[in-house]
Amino acid sequence: MNIGRTVFAQLMDFVPSYEFRQCVERYNGNYKVKSFSCRDQFLCMAFAQMTYRESLRDIEACLRVAKTKLYHMGIRGKISRNTLAHANETRDWRIYADFAQVLIKTARDLYAGDELGVELDRTVYALDATIVDLCLSVFPWATFRKSKAAVKLHTLLDLRGNIPVVISITHGNIHDVHILDELCIEAGAVYIMDRAYVDFARLYRIHQSQAFFVTRAKRNFVFKRLYSHPVDKSTGVRVDQIITVTGFYTLKGYPDKLRRICYLDADTHKRLVFLTNNFTLPAPVIAHLYKCRWQVELFFKWIKQHLRIKAFYGTTENAVKTQIWIAISVYVLVAIIRKRLNLHRSLYTILQILSVTLFEKTSILQALSPIDYEEAMDDDDNQLNLFG
Repeated sequence: MNIGRTVFAQLMDFVPSYEFRQCVERYNGNYKVKSFSCRDQFLCMAFAQMTYRESLRDIEACLRVAKTKLYHMGIRGKISRNTLAHANETRDWRIYADFAQVLIKTARDLYAGDELGVELDRTVYALDATIVDLCLSVFPWATFRKSKAAVKLHTLLDLRGNIPVVISITHGNIHDVHILDELCIEAGAVYIMDRAYVDFARLYRIHQSQAFFVTRAKRNFVFKRLYSHPVDKSTGVRVDQIITVTGFYTLKGYPDKLRRICYLDADTHKRLVFLTNNFTLPAPVIAHLYKCRWQVELFFKWIKQHLRIKAFYGTTENAVKTQIWIAISVYVLVAIIRKRLNLHRSLYTILQILSVTLFEKTSILQALSPIDYEEAMDDDDNQLNLFG
């Protein structure tokens, strides 16, 4: 059983070894490697993510102090900051990108039955991007502006379970809308995007793929109204129209009809204008779907606060992408463990507990389960009662 095994070793039992080896072999990750394999690299970097290590020296010091436990944690190679730095710089980051996709597929299957907050049987995705700032003098390959460097994380988030399905890491000066060219559009799915993705030729590609989109109209959007539907203003909906776009190139990009919905947010009193190619869902549901897009913003905020993707252990592009993909793998792995162990704690709480218990030799389920302190006090019958 789990007696005598560290929490970290039990945690890594959820990592599918066969699939990981396939990813390594696909890119010859262990070619001419004698002692520090790709799995050792992954385990060290995952440890660094879960314990919030600040640097390679920090990782080395923390792992070497527990050297008697490393073998049983699955780490076979000798821990050295130079060895880890060389691995991050030279071993293909696509190994960990492909492995993250393996974990993502598992997580999506586990969370497929979760409630969406809207009575909808379709898969709903939120699409957005975030900037990760870098120092231009240290990361000259990631030029963003004249005196600034950055990379951009383009993310397609499955709102059932908040699982990132597609992540593309580009230079910071790549416009958000270009990610639409890389997506394999899923028929019947709903894609929620902000105004940065309003490109009518690309939106029409989604429409032709028999998928749906919900986005916000730009301020200078010009259109022709065909007819209007009656609305219930108590729901916040002010206008529900069928329209066509105008302008030669715009109409050439999107020659079909669109639905335009004006909505007044009761909380912020802001007037929001949505565009969609879905003509069947009620207008309040369309507005609520767009509100769900905020989950991708929360995802970005969460990973920046609780994973190591703002300070990097290496300066090359390969090292940066390796660290980001392993961070995503850790996020998805914790989500998988949460579902498989039927835990009701948040991912934040689970990560906080793991950060201080990885070297403990206790059952992972016991470590992550909530403790009933009153029951624990009542069960302590071996203590003498001083004031009997």
